[in-house]
Amino acid sequence: MQRKWKRKIAISTLCLMALAGSALAQGTLRFCLRWEPKTFNPLKVEEDASMAIRYLTGGVLVRLNRQTQTLEPGLAESWTVSKDSKQITFKLRSGISFSDSTPFSAEDVAYTVQQLMDPALHSPTGDSFRSGPGNLETKIISPLEIAITFPAPVAALDRQFDQVAIMSMHSPKKEMAVLGPFMVADYKPGSMVVLKKNSNYWKSDEQGRKLPYLDGIELDIQPNRDVEMLRLKRNEIDLINSLDSDYYDKLEATSAQIVHDSGPSLDSEFMWFNQVAKSPLPSFKKNWFRSANFRRALSEAINRDDMAKIVFRGHAKPALGPVSPANKFWFDDKLKPIPYSADAALKSLQSDGFRLENGVLKDKDGDEVIFSIITNSGNKYRERMATMIQEDLQKIGIHVNVVTLDFPSLIQRMTETFDYEAILLGFTNVGLDPNEQMNVWLSSSENHQWNPSQKTPETVWEAEIDKLMRAQASSADLKKRKESFDRVQEIVVEQAPFIYLINRNALSAISANIQGANPVVLVPQTYWNAERLSVKP
Repeated sequence: MQRKWKRKIAISTLCLMALAGSALAQGTLRFCLRWEPKTFNPLKVEEDASMAIRYLTGGVLVRLNRQTQTLEPGLAESWTVSKDSKQITFKLRSGISFSDSTPFSAEDVAYTVQQLMDPALHSPTGDSFRSGPGNLETKIISPLEIAITFPAPVAALDRQFDQVAIMSMHSPKKEMAVLGPFMVADYKPGSMVVLKKNSNYWKSDEQGRKLPYLDGIELDIQPNRDVEMLRLKRNEIDLINSLDSDYYDKLEATSAQIVHDSGPSLDSEFMWFNQVAKSPLPSFKKNWFRSANFRRALSEAINRDDMAKIVFRGHAKPALGPVSPANKFWFDDKLKPIPYSADAALKSLQSDGFRLENGVLKDKDGDEVIFSIITNSGNKYRERMATMIQEDLQKIGIHVNVVTLDFPSLIQRMTETFDYEAILLGFTNVGLDPNEQMNVWLSSSENHQWNPSQKTPETVWEAEIDKLMRAQASSADLKKRKESFDRVQEIVVEQAPFIYLINRNALSAISANIQGANPVVLVPQTYWNAERLSVKP
């Protein structure tokens, strides 16, 4: 009798687990892409819409946990990186198949990385691995083990593979055969992308239930944010991955339970002065802009606290430097807030020969301090920030003109004619690792915005940054890399080539019908754990 009862209990438990798994699997998540995806090839991805699809469909060897910011096993159950950061060896999981049932093996990894590094493909993801001339080598040790050797050291080599979705070497479906939790089922250009559950996905939850829980995801292509907001209110979509502060406050007023402020994001807003020697600026303005004391004084005269409160309605924090505190490991916690003091700023300028006459600041030769700040038209937040900077600097006798330009015209001035005095822009989708910022900090880079493409560093401090950035990029010692990049951050604050203003908060909205959501500051904020999300019946 006791055995029968035990057997009945066991059967009942199994039935309950099956029912629970079935219930979790019911439902389709719905949200909007702001733009049309340009590609479904994961190696060619370079814009947000395609990145979203790659994240949801692509299987990766290792995955950066967006909540803990630590690296976790994916298709590879383990890996080792050589001391010189040139070689990585992956041991793969067994018994995994692509969405079309094609078996997964080391051959697919070799095929993917060879495609990734093919110069003819022009893969933006591949650029992260290009640290020196030469060819990549792959050695298949066994069907479940592969060694990949790069011609030069690659900083944070294992972390770079978070963005590399493995493609099938043998499937006739090419990039449409995937290893992630979802697969593309339908695409209607200009309208939507439909994803369905990948029934061959290899993961299960802690109770042994197959992931993902969702049946699928509907991605509507909708660039209009007002329409997106309206659709969320009508329950036609389930989430908005990234909200502006104005939209956040409007939603909070009526539906406080669905909005989430996750704190400072990795994104930053900043301004800089033109230090290009060949720019068409008068020499006295070039002298101002090339003075670190001038740049630091103006930074001190800007009230960042007011900017966060007024422009972003409190959904931002004053920036401390080039790295947001949201970057848990790489942020230099020795950096202190930049104090706001118009009096201290004026005193600092006076030590350089500037003087205040009848409310107008003049340099030692009598030239009035007047300049223009350019920002992109249509960005109301940057326009408001520029206006606040204008008001703050007026208090120390500096006259600022605010100019808005369409983005192509702004880029032309910034990168071709160098016909500008100051620019206010920002970085979005900032990566965690400093290796992803090499193109900003190296003085030889085209993106070294205040003075790009230098043949040799024009200042001692830029030469030091070059040395430190190359040192951290070539080291496998995480502690030494951190020490080098901490010093880079300190030099940037001391010299103020960029005047960092604000780190926006990561704002999102998620319907109460979505279970398992836990918004974070890293992209993708709301659906980073999509395989574990479910929709209430």
